[in-house]
Amino acid sequence: MEKQLILFGAQYLYLVIVVLAGVFIYSQSKELRFKLFISLVISFPLAYIVAKIGSVFFDSPRPFVLSGIPSLIPHAADNGFPSDHTLLSAACAALIFWCEKRLGTILLTLAFLVGYSRMLAGVHHLVDILGSIAIATSVAWGVWRYVTPKVYSKFKR
Repeated sequence: MEKQLILFGAQYLYLVIVVLAGVFIYSQSKELRFKLFISLVISFPLAYIVAKIGSVFFDSPRPFVLSGIPSLIPHAADNGFPSDHTLLSAACAALIFWCEKRLGTILLTLAFLVGYSRMLAGVHHLVDILGSIAIATSVAWGVWRYVTPKVYSKFKR
């Protein structure tokens, strides 16, 4: 049972976060829904680009490469920094957090559990997870605070 929970968290929990965020976004007013959509469309690729740039400067061999112990899920033996699953989960959760603190906190906790599960599965180190969360929340906050209002005002006219 423990192995199944780790596998679920490592491979599928991020989808639960995306679905919960989608339901939240869909249930909002037209204005907030549009602002969140703008933020998502900009934040996801930007966080990914920032993370990939970070991976050039920070090399984190995957745990199964260093230990020789096979991971619970098949994975390439490439740089583990950052965790893409955690990056997507945290970016999604952070954008919801700026609108709805309680749900956002729950989703951020789930995003950390995604990362923790990936650590337990042997494909990431803690630094990969914390780096992903830091990048995702920083980018999401910057986009929500500075970019979305400007883009939204152009469409509002």
